[in-house]
Amino acid sequence: MKNLLICFLLITISVNQNLYGQEKAKTDTFSFSFEGKRRVGLVDQPVGRQPSAMIILVPGSGKTNIFGGSGYADLRRHFVQQGIACVIWDKAGCGKSDGVFDPDQPVQNSAGEVIAAIEELKHENVPGTNKIGLWGISRAGWICPLVIAQYPSIAFWISVSGTDDKENFGYLLERNFLIEGRSISETKKLMDEWKKDNELTAHGGSFEEDLKATENLRRDPFYMFLSNNSVPTKEGYLAWQKKFETGENRVDKKSGLLIYVPDFEKTLNKIHCPVLAIFGEKDSQVDWRKTIGLYSKTLGKNSKTQLTIKTFPNGNHNLIACKTGGYREQLAVRQPCEGYIETMVEWLQDKGFTAIER
Repeated sequence: MKNLLICFLLITISVNQNLYGQEKAKTDTFSFSFEGKRRVGLVDQPVGRQPSAMIILVPGSGKTNIFGGSGYADLRRHFVQQGIACVIWDKAGCGKSDGVFDPDQPVQNSAGEVIAAIEELKHENVPGTNKIGLWGISRAGWICPLVIAQYPSIAFWISVSGTDDKENFGYLLERNFLIEGRSISETKKLMDEWKKDNELTAHGGSFEEDLKATENLRRDPFYMFLSNNSVPTKEGYLAWQKKFETGENRVDKKSGLLIYVPDFEKTLNKIHCPVLAIFGEKDSQVDWRKTIGLYSKTLGKNSKTQLTIKTFPNGNHNLIACKTGGYREQLAVRQPCEGYIETMVEWLQDKGFTAIER
């Protein structure tokens, strides 16, 4: 991190405004520089009291829009009502942040970005930085452990729809093919083509071979929806293949899946702070059962993590109440699972991180 040029700007944009229901809060805009590019986000703090802690929100995959209304406002409101300061910022090329958004940003790089923000928040003595915790969803299940391994003073971690050590795209495809009405045999055929695509890409197959091997997959309506009806190009195929040749992309020999964090179990074993892990049992994007198994044999065997696991039977990937958990349904439903927010608030109270006791 010592090669990072970090600057910080803190500008109060609202003070003593009743933004969070009965609890008054102030929201500050802040910016910091990571790898020479400016990131811009928000800091929420309770008014009239020192924050009991600070929680950094780490989003999942995809673009962010903190200032455009998609900034986890409801979640931040509940945390601030407990006397906890909240921090969130837009990814590169999103919102007011500089740079170009990279959908393939390595999780290691994202962890470095979080650490850069933490170091500057501490340098500026922003209230609440004496006790910093992380909240992260989905892809953040890789990022947060990497941050904690490098920054062991992190006070707690709330993992929502967390990941195991490998990519989850295969699980997403298989579950959603079935949800969208493909038969078991049709789903198997499509998944065999997807696995063949992975094999050819990772082991030097030609673009022409790949096109021939994935004819049915590329015509599937759901797969086309996910790819936004884009047509694969030889240039893109070779660029992705090169990452396997250089070793930037590593593949698990048994499953053929990408390994996002090598030696992930060792990374999890380095965590010594309290952990709350929350999952939706209708998650069609992350194999929550596999993640629970991984957490149990790593975090669960360390008394210092005081691992707490909570699942919601009707919850999807975003812990929104749902019927199927399908990817398309997720884009339409909005009501959080009953008890989801309360579970986090009560856990934070029990662990002594809030200004309000149960």
